[in-house]
Amino acid sequence: QVQLVESGGGLVQAGGSLRLSCAASGRTSYVMGWFRQAPGKERQFVAAISWSGSKTYYADSVKGRFTISRDNAKNTVWLQMNSLKPEDTAVYYCAADPTRRTVITTRANEYDYWGQGTQVTVSS
Repeated sequence: QVQLVESGGGLVQAGGSLRLSCAASGRTSYVMGWFRQAPGKERQFVAAISWSGSKTYYADSVKGRFTISRDNAKNTVWLQMNSLKPEDTAVYYCAADPTRRTVITTRANEYDYWGQGTQVTVSS
């Protein structure tokens, strides 16, 4: 069983930055991802990273603004979010795909473990 705990959310003005953290229990030698869900909308893929950190993948809507990274020695994954926009407002979830190490999937139902989420609100 993998437990994921997100932190770092909050309220920020448009153009600002936030850094989300995801602390995982146990080993993290698999693909990790970030998703988000705005009120009334489906959960949306944001970014994912392979177990070694050598491969990353981003949704087009955040490409160039967000950066995913990880430190397996600390069992932690981060999402650095820059140039935030009001449309980035959502609950952000960390997720783990223990069946994959290098192949990244954007489908939420492929990720077996989820954190509780952290709210990110971007004001205009």
